[in-house]
Amino acid sequence: MLDQFTIATKGGVVLWDKKYTEMAGTPANTLIQTELIPAGGGEQQQTRARRYTTGPYAVQWTFANELNVIFVAVYQKILQLPYMDELLRAVKRHFVRRFEDEIRALGATTTEAGGGAAMVAAFPDFGAFDEEFENVWRAVEERDRRERAAGRVGGTPRRFEDTRKFQTTARGAMAEMAELAEAKDVAFSDAAKDTASGRRQAPRMRAWSGRKGGGGGDAAGKKAKAKKGAKENRVWGDRVTKETMAALDYGRSSDAADSGPDERAAAAALVDERAKGTRTADGVYEVADVAERAGEGAAGFVLLDDEEGDDGGDRGSESSSGLLGMFRSLTRGRVLTAEVLAEPMARMREHLANKNVAAEIADQICQTVAKGMVGVRVGGLHSIRALVEQHMEVALTRILTPVSSTDIIRDIDHTRTHGARRPYTMAFVGVNGVGKSTNLSKVCYWLLQNNKRVLVAACDTFRSGAVEQLRVHVRNLRALAGSDNVEIFERGYGKDSAAIAKDAIAFAAASDFDVVLIDTAGRMQDNEPLMRALAKLVSVNAPDKILFVGEALVGNEAVDQLLKFNQALRDFSGQANPRHIDAIILTKFDTIDDRVGAALSMTYTTGQPIVFVGTGQTYTDLRKMNVAQVIRALLR
Repeated sequence: MLDQFTIATKGGVVLWDKKYTEMAGTPANTLIQTELIPAGGGEQQQTRARRYTTGPYAVQWTFANELNVIFVAVYQKILQLPYMDELLRAVKRHFVRRFEDEIRALGATTTEAGGGAAMVAAFPDFGAFDEEFENVWRAVEERDRRERAAGRVGGTPRRFEDTRKFQTTARGAMAEMAELAEAKDVAFSDAAKDTASGRRQAPRMRAWSGRKGGGGGDAAGKKAKAKKGAKENRVWGDRVTKETMAALDYGRSSDAADSGPDERAAAAALVDERAKGTRTADGVYEVADVAERAGEGAAGFVLLDDEEGDDGGDRGSESSSGLLGMFRSLTRGRVLTAEVLAEPMARMREHLANKNVAAEIADQICQTVAKGMVGVRVGGLHSIRALVEQHMEVALTRILTPVSSTDIIRDIDHTRTHGARRPYTMAFVGVNGVGKSTNLSKVCYWLLQNNKRVLVAACDTFRSGAVEQLRVHVRNLRALAGSDNVEIFERGYGKDSAAIAKDAIAFAAASDFDVVLIDTAGRMQDNEPLMRALAKLVSVNAPDKILFVGEALVGNEAVDQLLKFNQALRDFSGQANPRHIDAIILTKFDTIDDRVGAALSMTYTTGQPIVFVGTGQTYTDLRKMNVAQVIRALLR
């Protein structure tokens, strides 16, 4: 699709070049001779990508004016490549970010040596950009593919004829009436065809049914009526027969450990091989880090955003260039003071608020960043970026550093070794519909990968289908594991959940299970009777880890839920040393883009870590967060 990509200085020195096919002529040279030289070498050209055609080729280019570098892409003009502008901008960002010092040194050497042998000796090697270019290209293509699937390619506005406002105009009303009339005609035509077909077929059917041995005569009809039994009486009240229960129980099936290949294949579809984690040198299976939103190329490759290494202001507005755009007004060589940083810090605080960061946390981050930048001499946007990242990392590390252990595997091994072989228990709590059962199954899959025997306690005795849902998960997990290392403990509906959890823990201890995962009913944080029941479950069973499952989608509402759950556990426990939330699982994290402020707020207000984030529906869609990922999200 792309025939050639060239990066050169405005003086004609080719810094990097990549050809993918034999080409007729030299489109890049033609561009320089016909477009750039007549325009005065492009000194006043903007950084926005432009398009030019020559022969069978289309040529697009953009400038990095500060470095006097031009980026040229050549492809067949019959092709429609809507992502080419974005590719040029992305390549410019990555190339400038990586080789800015070498380009400036090359420019200085060229000026001093007059383009002689000294320049040749000092010419840097830009060949290392080959692999990065391929990654950028793949990432831009993947982003364009996703945007096309979402129907928002390049932010192209809808036609006026596709809007509701068009329907209010006279022309829109006439068009709508015409569509309705056409639809009515089609409906009448189809009905007429069906009626005619029925009339033609009716005599044939009657004739066929009257034939001897035709299978549809009066004798056959009378025989069918004779076989029809009387209508069964409706059974009222609470009594249900065993046959009815068996007919309605869709969750119970054959033992998953003995499942056939078809069932194992169906369960395997619930595992995304690309999303699997890795094993450490000790053989421990660890989930992967949260994937980047900006774009993905090769493993670990991150596509830089507009503010990262882009000195030209491609997007036209400061607000669209992310957090670092607030520092563009600072003059190169200027010494930063508290007064100079006052306005950028105020806008940075507003930017963080738009990412759902609580006001107290935003103030703390801004104070840390400002304190570290006072007295520093400005050396360009890249040095400012490094400073902002460095001091944001200090502030966020202070916030996200947990006060309790996050190594659950080590805690399980310690409990099993020093706890009289008792099982390690984990209770999943949260409001309705956040995904407690789904993420419990993901944690169970993770534990199975670490060779732990798991018992799932179905303590949601309120929601219809909750027990059946866990049965299906356990059946799938047993099929995936190919063993019986996971089982379900249930007592049906309407029972005391605290008693069921206690019996499950006793059964797990007797059966040598390593972990008990306690699924609880969802409840709103303001429902006092249900919160008292949850506090009773915690007090009676004393789980080793209480995991609060919250939605990332609801923003700071999840913080309110977390605080009230914590408060309820303290108020209704009836113990001298009440328990509290030990860790957090943040679900639906793939829906929030870069609004990660709720995650910061939840950790900041409780001091408890976010051990996992849920990013999808398969058993491998469980991730862990890291400070670097949060920083990149906040900088966008």
